[in-house]
Amino acid sequence: MRKGQYQFVTGFLFIPVALYLVFVIWPYIQTIGYSLTDWKGQSQTFSFVGLDNYVALFQDDVFLGAVWHNILFLVFIPVITILLALFFAFMVNAGGRSRAGGVAGVSGSKFYKVVYFFPQVLSLAILAVLFGAVYRSDTGGMLNGLLLKLGLIDAAEPIEWLNEPDFVLWALMAVVVWHGVGFYLVLFSAAMQSIPRDIYEAALIDGAGRAQSFFRITLPLLWDSVQTAWVYLGIVAMDMFVLVSTMTSGDYGGGPDHHSETMSTVMMRNFLYFGKSGYACAMGVVMLLLTLIVSVVTLRATRRERLEF
Repeated sequence: MRKGQYQFVTGFLFIPVALYLVFVIWPYIQTIGYSLTDWKGQSQTFSFVGLDNYVALFQDDVFLGAVWHNILFLVFIPVITILLALFFAFMVNAGGRSRAGGVAGVSGSKFYKVVYFFPQVLSLAILAVLFGAVYRSDTGGMLNGLLLKLGLIDAAEPIEWLNEPDFVLWALMAVVVWHGVGFYLVLFSAAMQSIPRDIYEAALIDGAGRAQSFFRITLPLLWDSVQTAWVYLGIVAMDMFVLVSTMTSGDYGGGPDHHSETMSTVMMRNFLYFGKSGYACAMGVVMLLLTLIVSVVTLRATRRERLEF
């Protein structure tokens, strides 16, 4: 680097780095500090309690149940979303065959891309209202109304989707998957368009079917994009606060009877409702550590040798 360029680069980066330290790193440090105290949130007087908050945290059945729910989200949301997005992306990019014998998407693929991506433009607040109507606990709800028309339920006993312990987590997962498939379809489609068509055409000449083309060509060449999607969806699964707090019963969500609790809803309830802010900060630190661990493990577990084409 030439003489004087160090000063230029340092001066150019000074303000962004300073802002990052002040508005990102410092709040993390504060949260870790508060997690070691009995801070009540509003009062500026608090005492140092060491690791007492963390000891109490792992004896809290509600929080431990919330951790289990987040683990379920972490397993099912990325798997279902990525599988659906990969399937749809493959079909709209390489799932059809043109009349000339080449490779093309299914008929109407451009229209399908718009339709699949549409949920992504809706905010989570709008999704909560929309699916609140879908999951209504009377026969006026879309899902119950459909099941009633099919004769699968009795009008006197509609299913309370968001108040049934056996259904509530799956109902929330369905919303997240419906919202996310379109975005990852576009992500995978962009990666697929960089794959030379000659590779697919050579496979077709050799007699490969759609399934063989997908598993032998598409998936290996898209592995970096799949890895990235898995990390982002894992972060989404570790949060879930907006949907759970707005769609389920209870203060800041989590109902019925804590069957849809997540770590974020338990944390916010303790911080804002019970006034146990130091305890809530300990939950935030645990969430941070778990999210980092999940990201690192996912990146290492899905690491493969880069394929060149």
